[in-house]
Amino acid sequence: METPAITGASAPADYLLHLADNALVLGQRNAEWCGHGPILEEDLAMANNSLDLIGQARMLYQHAASLINADAATAQRFKHLQGARVDGQVTDDTLAYFRDTAEFRNHTLLELPHHGPLVGYANSERDYAVTLTRNFLYSALMALLWQRLQTSADPQLAGVAAKSLKETRYHLSHSSDWLVRLGDGTEESHQRAQAALDHLLPYCEAFWLPGHAAEEVAVANGTGMCAADLRDDWNAIVNETLSEATLLRSDTQPHVGYVAQGHLGVHSEHLGFLLAEMQSLARAHPQGVW
Repeated sequence: METPAITGASAPADYLLHLADNALVLGQRNAEWCGHGPILEEDLAMANNSLDLIGQARMLYQHAASLINADAATAQRFKHLQGARVDGQVTDDTLAYFRDTAEFRNHTLLELPHHGPLVGYANSERDYAVTLTRNFLYSALMALLWQRLQTSADPQLAGVAAKSLKETRYHLSHSSDWLVRLGDGTEESHQRAQAALDHLLPYCEAFWLPGHAAEEVAVANGTGMCAADLRDDWNAIVNETLSEATLLRSDTQPHVGYVAQGHLGVHSEHLGFLLAEMQSLARAHPQGVW
């Protein structure tokens, strides 16, 4: 693969990987509904949601790969991925399929299964309320972030943001509409939606946690945005929808331990299983071409 010329300012590769990992992991999670949606229309809607997210991830991985390949010091960090290709180049595929769990920088919220907390040996059916609530909470953040990243000093990231914003606004509309239907619906749907919100909302505190070094660099060179600056606007979107859905927001003690630090590479036990399923074919045939 020929490395494209890089013009203008460039976002840090790790910042791009954080955004890409978020999109990929949630896209993979939502794809688990394919063939299992509660109704046919929702089966198709969730499949399209997954395709949008994976498409966003691919664009971001491609940009990150071009930056990695162009810088010797950065390329050295990713040397373990180069053996996955004959030409030794890092690509969007190697970044998705050949990094291990601790190398991913997605928020923990996005790797959780489609049900509430369970003991380790228990199983549960997927709960659509959990899926929709998570999509709503994440899309509310990304609609704000993509809007601001359209003015990124990195022209490629700005282009990705412009395309992704249109998709994310649809994701937000879809999930918020359904959250209102569930919350203001039957007694059971209300209970499921409230339980999903109580379970997932504390994980959102990770959106605002400091310590994301790549984000600090991106903010400093004008290519990125400090997510914590979006908190008030995010709260406004969330509170308005929850009020319409007759759901109560109880900001319980946020998860401050390992479960809130996926963006720093410290994940829950769920990501390893998700990646094992997603990466198995590529790792079994590392030189395969389709």
